[in-house]
Formats: sequence, structure tokens, C-alpha cells
Amino acid sequence: MLRHSLTTNSAYLDLLRSLQDEQASNVRGTPTREMRNGRAYWYDVHRVGTTVRKTYIGEDTPDLADRLRRTLALAQDRQARSRRRTELVRTLRAAGMLGTDASIGSLLATMERLGVFRLGGTLVGTQAFRLYEGELGIRISGDELAQTGDIDIAQFERLSLALSDQVEEPLADGFRALDFAPVPSLGSRSIWKWRQTRSDLMVEFLTPSFRPEEDIRDLPALGVAAQSLHFLNFLIAGPIKAAALYRSGVLVQIPRPERFAVHKLIVADRRRAGADQIKSRKDRAQAALLIEALAEDRPDELREAYQDAMERGPQWRAHIGATLKRMPETATKLAAL
Repeated sequence: MLRHSLTTNSAYLDLLRSLQDEQASNVRGTPTREMRNGRAYWYDVHRVGTTVRKTYIGEDTPDLADRLRRTLALAQDRQARSRRRTELVRTLRAAGMLGTDASIGSLLATMERLGVFRLGGTLVGTQAFRLYEGELGIRISGDELAQTGDIDIAQFERLSLALSDQVEEPLADGFRALDFAPVPSLGSRSIWKWRQTRSDLMVEFLTPSFRPEEDIRDLPALGVAAQSLHFLNFLIAGPIKAAALYRSGVLVQIPRPERFAVHKLIVADRRRAGADQIKSRKDRAQAALLIEALAEDRPDELREAYQDAMERGPQWRAHIGATLKRMPETATKLAAL
């Protein structure tokens, strides 16, 4: 397993920290802490004309609370931070870290601007996997392991209902400006995926299913529908922030790497025959790389995620076990935790 240098890792952390500072500096009014269903969240309470609006900032953490206390100073340093981020992105690309091409980067930047990631949207799939380079300090080659024409965004339906906030403007409008057209779904009038008319790039919205069926559900905060999937709740619990290398950086949200790795063991076995077997091999390869890195650097987090999944029921254990039978080296690493 190849790793990036300590200098590269430090540059990535500087970029991520600056992007989070930038998000906090965009507060327009008074940061206000509210309790909802036993959890604390921050909102930006500001006036728009004669109306008082509450814009969701994020779940309460010591790090976010500290940034919100420094909003004035952060706003004053905005231009300098932007120039510094551009330099950091250039440095990281030169060091060999995977960048984001114009089509994907512009789409991620649009979703960040409209509030998708602020409102709990989580980038999943291979686009998230690519960003573990910065999180784990490992090198991910640009071959088929890291290539995809899909962008998958997941959000909890219940979170979408509870936030009392929504995207800055309809996502359909932002997608249309980037030449994305809605893809109709058979048997449903809801739209949960869009395809770019000048390429094969596809963006899809997903949500965890807590019922027997995997149906189409609404995500009010994002103003879109989503395909519900079993096991997805495990993947997107407790997501983390990440920086995509496009222009001066794009702040997104991705799953924790240990949850991503274990979830890949599950979905690899759920793939059907035929073309999905190619995706299943890719799932196993991504899981193997992350588990190798995590077993060395973050064994406690990996063990907790693996045990959590194994304790969720016989179907969970069956999918994981079937995949690990095809991955003896990875199974040995997990057994040794």
C-alpha cells in the first residue's frame, strides 16, 4: 500500500480546515443553538425583508461551536483564505492526489452552494472512495478502482423532515444550468436521478429503507425524491467532512471510511449476476484497500464498525460472510482485530 507524504497530508488537512472556516464565515445573522429530538443543532437566524429565516448550519460539535464564535474574524480573512486554498489544491494535485474533473467538480460545487451537504446530504459510492486519499493519507490509483460516471447522494429521510430548512434554490434548476435532464422512473412520477445531456454522468439520490420494500421516498430538505435502500443507514451514520480538489476546493460530506469498507462487503454480495459482477469486484477491491489501511492505522474504529454490522442480524452476517469467503486475506485482517 502506497502512502502520501506527511507534507501532502498536512496540506490536505489545511485545505479541509480552511473550507470549514469558510462555511462558518457565511453566517448572515445570529448563530442559535436548538434542541430537536434530544440532539443539538445550530441555525443561522437572520432577517430577509420582514421575515425571520432560520438556516441550518450543522449538528452541534465543539469544533463547529468554536468556528461560530469566530465568524467575524473568519469573514475578514475570506479573500486570503481563498487564495491559500487555490495554492493548496495545486500542491495536492502536483503531489499526485486524485483531482476532480470539471463536470463532476462543477456539480459538487453547485450542490455545496445550494446547501446539499450542509443539509445532511452525503456523497457515497466511488466519488466518496476517491476522497479517502486525503482522510487516510493513502494513494489511490486512477484506474478502474477509482473511476465512475455516477454521483450518488444519500440522506436520511427523517433528518430531511426534521431540519425545517431546505436548499437555497431547487436542485432541478441548478442541474439544468449544468445540462442535466431528469431521468423518468418506471412506475413512479418522482424524479430521483438526472443525466448530463453532453456526457454519461449521472447523479442519483438515495435514502435508507427501514421497511421491507425498497421504494421511492421524498427528501423535503433537498426537494427531490430518493431511491430507498436497505443497509444504507449503516453507511451514512455519523458522516465526516472532506475536500474535493476542484478550483479552490469543495467542502463535501462522506461516510466514515470504516463504515464505507464494511458496507462494501455487504453490497458486494447483494449485486446480481451479469454486469453487476463487475461492480461487485470493484466493491471488494475498494473494501480490501480501505481495510488494509484501517487495520494498520485505525484498528479500533474498524473493529467497532465491523462488530456493529455483524450484530445487526443474520442477513447482515450472511452478506458479509459470503463476501469474505472470496477475500481470505481481508477476512484474516478482520479476524485479527
